[in-house]
Amino acid sequence: MPGKKYLTEQAATFLKFAMASTDPDVAAGFLDKAADLSAKSKEAPDASPRPPDVEQPES
Repeated sequence: MPGKKYLTEQAATFLKFAMASTDPDVAAGFLDKAADLSAKSKEAPDASPRPPDVEQPES
């Protein structure tokens, strides 16, 4: 499953396409897709790297 960052970037790209389009029907399609991706990004896991668990050596 794509991560939150990827979906957010894709939604932003569709918004740019919608703003650049001169056809209102095409722009509406891009806006619908951007809204769908934005909703999915809210449910997606955050794929950012996590620090490793570090155990202290017993001395």
